[in-house]
Amino acid sequence: MSTAIEVKNVSMRFNLAKEKQESLKEYFMALIKGRLQFDEFYALKDVDLTVEKGDFYGLVGLNGSGKSTLLKVIAGVYKPTTGSCTVTGTIAPLIELGAGFDMDLTARENIYLNGTVLGFTPKYLDEKFDEIVDFSELREFLDVPLKNYSSGMVARIAFAIATCTKPDILIADEILSVGDFLFQQKCEERMRKLLEGGTTVILVSHSIEQVERMCNKVAWINKGEKIMDGPAAEVCAAYRKAQKE
Repeated sequence: MSTAIEVKNVSMRFNLAKEKQESLKEYFMALIKGRLQFDEFYALKDVDLTVEKGDFYGLVGLNGSGKSTLLKVIAGVYKPTTGSCTVTGTIAPLIELGAGFDMDLTARENIYLNGTVLGFTPKYLDEKFDEIVDFSELREFLDVPLKNYSSGMVARIAFAIATCTKPDILIADEILSVGDFLFQQKCEERMRKLLEGGTTVILVSHSIEQVERMCNKVAWINKGEKIMDGPAAEVCAAYRKAQKE
């Protein structure tokens, strides 16, 4: 099998200001006078990961463990502080709900806005428009501004746009946690079809059962470090055991 994603010795460091500045003016004054002090925080520490083409790869770990940061490195949102990340193929990232949307615009307008952000042409979106709307099941709300949508409704539109074509890699970060059960099943079915067509899927879910059911490989991230990776059943069993201890 060929490699879709190769993460090598990736660390991601953020500088957090030690003292809270009350205003932007105070911040810049402290910066100019050299009084601004930072604490270093490592969201990822020396992480290695290999995802083969056609994998359904899961990431598990507690909130704040670094899963979303790792996904953003893979998607090219963050450049790692050290290490490298090599990705082969096109990526459809469903990382931050509402990213690439303008909440003041209608769903109809956002389909074209978000689709363009993902690299689709207006002509292609014209062709796929009805398919996107039908999948989202939100036709009667098409001309409602997104700010009036629930998070579950936004997730429906985001998922429908990102999967209207066959990306080489689909990244889904907790995207299924805000939808209703029937729509989750519908999303799972579409992801399986994408897999059958050769798409590589990376899934982050708060549901360990969902990860175990859907993924063939899993990596467990804790406090920015990879604890283990391998077959889904083995990693999920070890992760479950650790949560009980």
